[in-house]
Amino acid sequence: MLERDIVVIGASRGGFQGLKVLVSQLPADLQASIFIVLHIGRHASVLPDLLTGWGPLAARYATNGEEVERGVIRVAPPDRHLVMSRGRMWLNEGAKENFARPAADPLFRSAAMEYGSRVVGVVMSGDLDDGAAGLANIRAQQGFAIVQNPDDCEAPSMPRAALESCGTDLLCMEDELSKCIQAAVRGASSERVSEVAQMNNRVFEKEARIAANGLSDPEELDEVGERSALTCPDCGGALWRIKDDRPMRYRCHTGHAFTGLSLEEGIESNSEAAIWSAIRAVHERVIFAKERQRWAERAGNHDQIEIEQARIDEAERLVELLRDAVQTSSPAEE
Repeated sequence: MLERDIVVIGASRGGFQGLKVLVSQLPADLQASIFIVLHIGRHASVLPDLLTGWGPLAARYATNGEEVERGVIRVAPPDRHLVMSRGRMWLNEGAKENFARPAADPLFRSAAMEYGSRVVGVVMSGDLDDGAAGLANIRAQQGFAIVQNPDDCEAPSMPRAALESCGTDLLCMEDELSKCIQAAVRGASSERVSEVAQMNNRVFEKEARIAANGLSDPEELDEVGERSALTCPDCGGALWRIKDDRPMRYRCHTGHAFTGLSLEEGIESNSEAAIWSAIRAVHERVIFAKERQRWAERAGNHDQIEIEQARIDEAERLVELLRDAVQTSSPAEE
């Protein structure tokens, strides 16, 4: 029977309740190690205590260098990526991936590299697309993929992106996640990944090594990607588009990484910030022109008063155009 004993789970908005349901249904004698990334950022959290109280398995934050152990749950601590190597867990303050630290992709990717077909990857409710590339990594190494049904999620974006990235072996509702994980651990057969969704193993392995090193030389990134005209929304550096498009993803030499939705979100956010900066600059022109106009009034310089009024009118028209641009670029609220 195929041995699967490494379960990696990624969740974000809407995943908290799903984790409660999941761990409450896991058996006390589960023959697998469970690792969880919830997008908690740098905020203090009592998630391990809650997980322990909700189910029969003990949970705590992972510690650096700790050995992998079956029948326990380890949680990525605030502001630290959790990765696996040489049979142990490791924590790092590497660059954010998909604007998150901890992020699911570093955990999924390292598990796929270390344990291959022994890995079960689970993507739950969450915004944007963290976990999509990581689940593709797992499937590329013949691991097992489980995705929560997007129709059953508070935030369907993460599971939807995972499905588009590489498909899944099991698509399940929130209250079925535990049953699906247990079936995978017991050796349930996996679906063959279609050629369209199959990640390039050679690119994956090189990219995984680059990601593990954090900072990288441009020449290293040239091996797995093509230099793009885009810049990193986090640090402003150049982005490389990874040659393998399953899924489409980008990486900068400081370690920031993005799949499609996350990069789009970053570009839109930076664009809006740039427009507001332009609005501020143009509004300062209005303020300064009004000050000069008042000076001209005190001096009795009627020609200068008219010149400043023309400047004010032109700048105010430009401000309105920029405000319209902000409204156009912002998604409409449902």
